[in-house]
Amino acid sequence: MKSSKILVLSKYARKGASSRLRTFQYLPFLEESGWEFAVKPLFDEAYLDSLYSGQGGSRVAMLMAYLRRFFVISGFFRYRVIWFEKELFPYMPAWIEVLLSWIGVRYVVDYDDAIFHNYDLSGNTWIRCFLGRKIDTVMRHAACVIAGNEYLAERARLAGAKRVVVIPTVVDHCRYSVGNDARDPITVGWIGSPTTQKYVEQLLPVLQKLGNTHDFRLLLVGATADIAGRLSGINVDVCPWSEDTEADMIREMDIGIMPLEDGPWEKGKCGYKLIQYMASGIPVVASPVGVNPGIVEGAGCGLLAETLNDWEKAFSTLIGSNTLRDEFGAAGRAAVESHYSIKSQLAVLESCFASTEVDVE
Repeated sequence: MKSSKILVLSKYARKGASSRLRTFQYLPFLEESGWEFAVKPLFDEAYLDSLYSGQGGSRVAMLMAYLRRFFVISGFFRYRVIWFEKELFPYMPAWIEVLLSWIGVRYVVDYDDAIFHNYDLSGNTWIRCFLGRKIDTVMRHAACVIAGNEYLAERARLAGAKRVVVIPTVVDHCRYSVGNDARDPITVGWIGSPTTQKYVEQLLPVLQKLGNTHDFRLLLVGATADIAGRLSGINVDVCPWSEDTEADMIREMDIGIMPLEDGPWEKGKCGYKLIQYMASGIPVVASPVGVNPGIVEGAGCGLLAETLNDWEKAFSTLIGSNTLRDEFGAAGRAAVESHYSIKSQLAVLESCFASTEVDVE
């Protein structure tokens, strides 16, 4: 008799944002419902630290990670289903995923980024030629594809996935408290990583101009310390990110921002920054890219800004109105509790493991 345990093959250990949000944060809640897991990340936290520092992961470390994963997968018969993020072996053909499907091993694969564009839009001709449709193959052979937004879900449907379920990236809303204390100066905040801070830097002209007419503080959580030197003329604080302090850092903000470029990769993003701001009752300003319009307009929790002029107007509007900030903040928190929380999506996730049906949703 096959075990009821699920083999979880995350890409990173808990420190990796996508792994933490799409996998690790659900596990305690799923375990309360009776599910059992064996969790085996591909890359450990040391590897991720090396990536964020700009050093990149060593080839030896990657080879060892691949060998460990291959060994873990060889014990597939011990598990009811395999649940993994995006792909089993980055930049390798989908041979293992196809083999697992052929021998009757059910796997559930999760996407919160347009990772297929690493291959089909690669600047390397060989990668485009040999791996351009790799992720489509992974999707097509999965028992279920979990997508963080409709852009990713549509790719899975076009790839011929048997079952596609949309689950937005969510928060444990109990970790976030709403603070309505008036602050002086107003704090405009952003949370992210060194790989996404470039979007904030694109707002430099607006932020500098805003500083001439409004007294405000810019709080950047998770950016590199040297970004402050490139944001001259702005009252900016840069704080390191940690899972233990992120909710407290967001609570210091009065306005949360999510600027993005309008590109194919950005269309695959799942708006997690917005969800965090909303969970803390903070109004948002976001670029109208990907899921952002659906989140912001659907919840009525803030403003969309496409051009630099739009951003300037949005900042001025929110800085100038406590009432509007409170209204947007309350609407955002309500939307998180009803749709963007772990508890609101838990049953949907469980259905991906429990069901053997192959109907497309």
